[in-house]
Amino acid sequence: MKRLLVLVATPFLLSCSGLGGVTSYLRPFRIDVRQGNLVTQEMVAQLKPGQTREQVRFILGTPLVVDIFHADRWDYVYRFQSGRDDQEFQQRRLVVYFEDGKLTRLDGDVVASRGEADAGSVVAKPATRVIDIKSAEGTAK
Repeated sequence: MKRLLVLVATPFLLSCSGLGGVTSYLRPFRIDVRQGNLVTQEMVAQLKPGQTREQVRFILGTPLVVDIFHADRWDYVYRFQSGRDDQEFQQRRLVVYFEDGKLTRLDGDVVASRGEADAGSVVAKPATRVIDIKSAEGTAK
């Protein structure tokens, strides 16, 4: 009986070892990885010059990086890596500057919406821009 089982199992196992072409396109499931703070245009539009650190933290959330050597600067970084597509990668950055505990300016690639995009989306700009929030205050309404 054992001999019959070995004779039947051996050709079956040998045929399974030749299925390299089938297993080459099978990959394990990978999840989407989101890291950091997602800052939307709507959130940036709520920022006004002169707001306190607490008000900014309420609008944007806790900053990802608070440097002890640059206490007047908060960095908000967001990174998305798709689990399905290795090429799909997004990164957003927003830097908030304070003077005497009050918001003075923003820097980064997330800008306040001006009506051409929906308020919930994030728009990436190819280069870093300094945003004067005093002049953007009238256009964000």
